[in-house]
Formats: sequence, structure tokens, C-alpha cells
Amino acid sequence: MSDFTLVGIIGIVLLLFLFFTRMAVAYVMAIVGFLGYSYLTSLKAGMKLLAVDVFSVFSSYGLTLIPLFVFMGYIAFYAGVSRFLYDVAYKFIGRVRGGLAMATVMACAAFGAVCGSATATSATMGTIGLPEMKRYEYGPQLATGCVASGGGLGSLIPPSVVLIIYGILTEQSIGSLFIAGIVPGIFLTFLFMVAIWVYCLWKPEQGPKGEKFSIKEMVYSLKDLWETVAVFTFVMGGLVMGLFTPTKSGAVGAMLILTIVVAQRKLSWENFLNSIYGTLKISCMVIMLIAGATIFGHFLALTRIPMDMATSVAMIHWPPWAIMALICLIFLVGGFFIDSMALIMLTIPIFYPIVVNLGYDPIWFGIVIVLVTHMGTITPPVGICVYIVRGIAGDVPLMTIFRGSVPFLLALIVGTAVIIAFPAIATFLPELIE
Repeated sequence: MSDFTLVGIIGIVLLLFLFFTRMAVAYVMAIVGFLGYSYLTSLKAGMKLLAVDVFSVFSSYGLTLIPLFVFMGYIAFYAGVSRFLYDVAYKFIGRVRGGLAMATVMACAAFGAVCGSATATSATMGTIGLPEMKRYEYGPQLATGCVASGGGLGSLIPPSVVLIIYGILTEQSIGSLFIAGIVPGIFLTFLFMVAIWVYCLWKPEQGPKGEKFSIKEMVYSLKDLWETVAVFTFVMGGLVMGLFTPTKSGAVGAMLILTIVVAQRKLSWENFLNSIYGTLKISCMVIMLIAGATIFGHFLALTRIPMDMATSVAMIHWPPWAIMALICLIFLVGGFFIDSMALIMLTIPIFYPIVVNLGYDPIWFGIVIVLVTHMGTITPPVGICVYIVRGIAGDVPLMTIFRGSVPFLLALIVGTAVIIAFPAIATFLPELIE
């Protein structure tokens, strides 16, 4: 073992140790990366790396689409667009057992189409859906579990902040990644609804039948979907037709949703300022994470650990599917302890070359990674979406929410296995459009 490799291993151990102290992930990666790089080269080289990497990340034109899409989601939230989505979904399927939970999952999927964030979707749907399910006497386990799990759909259905980060790190087309996420997102939404149906067969008291609406009322409610449909169609349609780049699509989507809600007088000045504040907070967090991961990535590259791992895995005489399963398992276990965004930025530089060398489609791999890291958002001890719902639900114990997420975790595992077995589910649409 070379001295560089030994230093790299020590750096990784120190990184994991600092994670458990609950120190901010971005700062942990930046500090460990800076110290390791300085030790292997010189303090002057480390200082230069710190300055260049931070400046290059914060001045990156490609990263401007992150605050734009986040702003679009906050505007939709404060304008009440999410509530209309929930009402439409409830009128269509609320009458079946567990229908209100199914409506919540559908609303999560629809809100994800204008938001792109798992945490924002969980917070939004928790605020709207939990009081409604409590009013209709839904069990707290199913109610909180479906909100926490459904929130993760916001990280898969375009525009997805996680897919944007993956595209930037791997230099893949963000437009192709967005398009690739559409069918898996719909498929996963369907699996979640099936999971609710099966769960309610087993525990009917968790999901009582809701109110029944006439065909006329259901059809009439569709008028409330027009904002979401208009924004999603315009943004994705413009990307597909090549009218604008992914970065410009964020600006177009944000401006379109802002124009619509202001014209309808659905957005107050106070909520507009709240949208800006929320956007700044989330965007700075994400960009700091990218800066920290970039610094740590350069340190890892210097130690040659990523290249050595890629070479070692390539020498393992396992079939490609077995190696892919091992990579997914590593992501799954890592998601138990590390935030999904940080995990992706930390591990993609290591595993991406391996996956490409195995001959797998990088667009497909991006979708698989989003699915696997989604599991980490609803599993202990990190489970960020669970903690968000816990903060909203108030009186519901944390373990009740984790138990309520189990049926959706099983659906996620099934969905991931199907997409791994049949990659065309994720790749056929981008290939068709190209």
C-alpha cells in the first residue's frame, strides 16, 4: 500500500467520523479534502486548490439552474398550487380504501414535476395531506409513511435537483436525464399506490374509504391542474424541441409560474420574499455541498483510490449485474448514514468510471442511483424525509413514521430491481426523442 493510498484511507475514516459529529457535510468534505491535499503536496498548493475550487463552483454557469428550479418549486408551494393538485387527486381516487393516501402520493408526483426536491415535496404534502388524512381518520402509520415516501418522488420526476447534480458531476445531458426520469417516476408512483392498496387489505383501519364524487365533479376539478400542466409541458417541451438549454429552462419555468400566480393574485408580497429566502437557503446549501465534494474529490483523485478501486472491481471475475448489485448495496447502506445529496457527490467520482467500463448506460445509472438513494431518505438513522414529516406531524412518534415507510421501501426495492432488469424503462424515451 502506497503512502498516498494510506493517507486517502485515513481521510475517508476521518470524514466518516466527522459526519457522526453532525458537523455540516459540506464543511467536512472541504476541510478533510484541503488538509489531505495539503499534506500530500504543500500548504500553498492546498490553499490554491481551496480558492480555485470554491471560485469555480460558485461562478459556474451550469449551476445557475439549481436556484431557478428551487425558486419555481417555492413559488408553486406558496401560491397554493400543491393544494389544488391534492384536491384533484382526492376527487378521483379518494373513494377507495386508502384512496386519500393514494391521492397524496399522486399529488407528491405532480408537485415533484414543478419542484424537483424530495424535502420540499415532503414538507409541502405533509402540511396539506396530514391534516386531511387525520380528519378522515386515517391511521398515523400510513398517513405519515406515504407523505415521507411520496416526497422522494420529487427527486426522480423532472425537474430533479439530484439529477441536475448527477449530470454536472458526470458531464451527462441534464435534458436527457430529465426525460429519462419521466417513465420511472410514473412507474414508481404506480407501485406506491399498489403498496397502499395491499397495506390496506392487511390493515383496513389504516385507510378507510373516503368521500365519493360524481363524474362531473371529477372532470370539472381537472381545471385546477392547468398551471402544473402548462409549466411542465412548456419546460420539458422546450428541452425536447431544443428551444432552450436546461439552464434556460429553469429560468423559463420560474418566470412562467411566477407570471401565472401573480396574474391570478395567488402570491402575496410576504410569500414572494419567503420564496426568495427559501431559494437562497437551499441553493447555498447545495452549492456549498458541491464545492466541498469538489475539493474532497481532488484529494481522492490525488490518492488514486478511485482509480485503484475501479481497477480492482474490473479484475473481479463477477458478471456485470453482480458488480452493479454490489454498487447499489453500497449506495443503499451509505444512504442509511449520509444525506443522499452528499452521498452522490462523494461516491459518483468513484463508481461512475466503473459503471461506464462495465458498459452500462450512464443515463440509466443516474436513474438507478436516484432510486437507491431515495431509500436512504426513509430509512434510519438519517431518513431526512421522515424527520421532516415528524416535525410537521408533531405528536406521531418517529418509529411510527419509519414503520409506515416500510411498504414503500419494499415498493422501491421492487421498482429498482425491475429498472435494473429492464433498463429500457429509463432509456427508451431519451433514445426515442434523440
